[in-house]
Amino acid sequence: MSSQTNHTVKIVSADPSGIGLFGLAIVTLVASSQKLELTSGFSFIIPWAIFLGAFAQLFACVQDAKHNNTFGMTAFGAYGLFWLGVASSWLMKLGVFGPELMGDIDGKQLGFAFLGYLVFTLFMTIGAMETHKVLFTIFALIDLLFLGLTLDAFGIAPHIFHTLAAYAEIGIAIVSLYGCGASVLNAHFGRVFLPLGAPFGIFKK
Repeated sequence: MSSQTNHTVKIVSADPSGIGLFGLAIVTLVASSQKLELTSGFSFIIPWAIFLGAFAQLFACVQDAKHNNTFGMTAFGAYGLFWLGVASSWLMKLGVFGPELMGDIDGKQLGFAFLGYLVFTLFMTIGAMETHKVLFTIFALIDLLFLGLTLDAFGIAPHIFHTLAAYAEIGIAIVSLYGCGASVLNAHFGRVFLPLGAPFGIFKK
């Protein structure tokens, strides 16, 4: 008589937050330099938008899905796709896809996309409140970024809101770099090396 033994295999996957936040940090750092007129043009922003803003965050999205992390998957996925869309828009503006597309541009269409992302980011900010304070700060700054981008695209006090977007974007870069460092070093050392701040405890007790 034979007996069967069942074994459970657990596959451990690393937390992708570090690489996702790094991608967000680098693309916003480079893009904000153009908004702040420290640099000019779009050509050298586009590769970072595609490979860091898009691919790094989409990789984090897929890994968070494996962790059953709906919030992280949705956030990294949505913003990764955002940077693909923005990079494509810049390519159109530069005439890479031909004069027909370049000549048919209406910037207010981007305004509607930014508005949609503003609404999305507002409810994601509520979720970030119950993750940690660094993530909440990043989302609050993204709220300001999309507010500035939306009103600028619709021609409402464009100088003021373009400037708001620029400073919000460089703020995102700085806080995301810190969040990346905390995610990596806290996991690497197995303790709180860089604090992320406790959740607010308003919606989840």
